[in-house]
Amino acid sequence: MNDLFDKRLKAKFKDLAPLAERMRPDKLEDFVGQDEIVGPGTPLRKAIEEDKLVSIILWGPPGSGKTTLARIIAKMTRAHFESFSAVTSGIPALKKVIEEAKQRRKYNLQKTILFVDELHRFNKTQQDAFLPYVEDGTIILIGATTENPSFEVNSPLLSRSSVYVLKPLSPDDLKKIIKRALEDREKGLG
Repeated sequence: MNDLFDKRLKAKFKDLAPLAERMRPDKLEDFVGQDEIVGPGTPLRKAIEEDKLVSIILWGPPGSGKTTLARIIAKMTRAHFESFSAVTSGIPALKKVIEEAKQRRKYNLQKTILFVDELHRFNKTQQDAFLPYVEDGTIILIGATTENPSFEVNSPLLSRSSVYVLKPLSPDDLKKIIKRALEDREKGLG
């Protein structure tokens, strides 16, 4: 009964969500742009589809798809997905997430993917807190940043992650997104 109420409430709030949120793709086939990173046959796409993801850093300008790609990965993997903001969360919250990841791994044999938005907002000492857990496999880190990771992410963490550079969306990509929003009768304006 409570489950039914939750589903109805989520559906109602989804209708009230901003257009960009309603239209956010939830599978790679609908993800626009960044074909050189997640197009068919690319190493990252294979890792996602085979659920063999390693720690990655997504570097790109605002609106290039970093968060959307992380959410798509969350839906495609069997791992538990935690979202974490470097702007609003600190080390105590990270410790709690890590402890839960350890328990999940120990008792459920389940991986944890930790998505850290605005990774560059953590100073290098704070970034060190991720390192032992990335190294031992407690977490798979997906860091999103608008800043050059070579300067803003500490070297040990950077060396244990694959960096993917997301480019600004092209005018053709933007046209495709707008057209989809205008024509979609369920989530868009159609």
